[in-house]
Amino acid sequence: MLKREISRWDLILLFINGTIGAGIFGLPSQVYGLAGFYSLPALFICAIIIFILILAFAEVASRFNKTGGPYLYTLAAFGKKPAFVIGWLLLITRVSAYAALIHLLVTYLGYFHPVLVTPFYYEGLIILITLLFTWINYLGVRNSTILNNTLAIAKILPLLIFVVAGAFFIDMDLVNTGQAMPPGSNFASSVLILIFAFTGFESVLVNTGEVKNPKKNIPFALIVSLTFVTIFYALILFVNMGTLPELASSNTPITDAARLFLGPAGAFMITLGAVISIGGTLNAVMLIGSRVPYALAGEKQFPKLFQKVHPRNHTPVYSLFLFIAISIVASLTGSFIYAVSITVISKVLIYLLVCAALIKMRRKSKKEERYFKLKYGYFIAITGMLASIGLLISADLSEFLDVLITVLAGILLFGIYKYFSATRKK
Repeated sequence: MLKREISRWDLILLFINGTIGAGIFGLPSQVYGLAGFYSLPALFICAIIIFILILAFAEVASRFNKTGGPYLYTLAAFGKKPAFVIGWLLLITRVSAYAALIHLLVTYLGYFHPVLVTPFYYEGLIILITLLFTWINYLGVRNSTILNNTLAIAKILPLLIFVVAGAFFIDMDLVNTGQAMPPGSNFASSVLILIFAFTGFESVLVNTGEVKNPKKNIPFALIVSLTFVTIFYALILFVNMGTLPELASSNTPITDAARLFLGPAGAFMITLGAVISIGGTLNAVMLIGSRVPYALAGEKQFPKLFQKVHPRNHTPVYSLFLFIAISIVASLTGSFIYAVSITVISKVLIYLLVCAALIKMRRKSKKEERYFKLKYGYFIAITGMLASIGLLISADLSEFLDVLITVLAGILLFGIYKYFSATRKK
């Protein structure tokens, strides 16, 4: 059985670590290029949409105390087949996220010495870093949580220095508050980009079985972490807008702005912060992804082997090793990198189903249960569903095809597993 080692503040830092990833280091230039000054209103509109979704997650998640997150919510509301699809997508998106991020981490390390991005060292670092995170996660969730807390704080500090120091160099002429409203399509695109900068919270809920008092701590941690991330993103974007004249065309906007007002030392600090930020997200991805096969095995949708837990460390070791094996292959071959495009669609599908699950669970409840019950739950769930459908409509057809291929591959593997399971019973 997994141990409940994740406290309320551990969970808040896990949510923050899972949300603030590498994207923030390129995000300001992308949204500013589309919406200019109106990037700030776009950010707050995005935060409102995410807040609606988070409220729906807070109510649904408060009904559960087992490992599985959105997989278990879908299982309880809609049955085994839709739940397996969500569980499978959770696993694949964690693998693809890990593969993409480990490449990005090693690329950033190349800033410190070019030899690190030559093929031999590049591939060696991928394996070495993965094995390091594996060892920490193998030792138990407490060790992984301590590392997560350390990296979360370490990633926030350089960005906080950037915000505080940059505030003294802001030129309001650069902010350009009198700028004309951008075209509606540009504004909508900036909201979409920002939406996905806030994602990641849904995957952290997979670890509910290791959270202390999840019914109270999950809703609290979701709301607190979203509030923090919103304010932090807004401050970073505002400082970037007021200090970097070439913001719209910069590939590394935070580094470039830090170089202007803090010199080379500032650029070094931000690059180091990017490495720490990606490392923290990688650890969070591994902690979450390694629990997905465990949750699927618990519902007999994966081989029973993956539910085995280390007797001393209370870690689902075979589930962890499976995740690591697939992630290393994906990282070294690049064969799963294409799957990054499915992450966006998969997450929105999860949001849609969880909002629908809120309605279904309320209707199924025949007696009063103790959970975090929203005052306007049906309205929030329907609003979240409409927002999710709007996001799905805006996606490219090719992304839907990638999701379909991934789902079909999962269903095929599930069918093979069920066939051999039935054969062994005869």
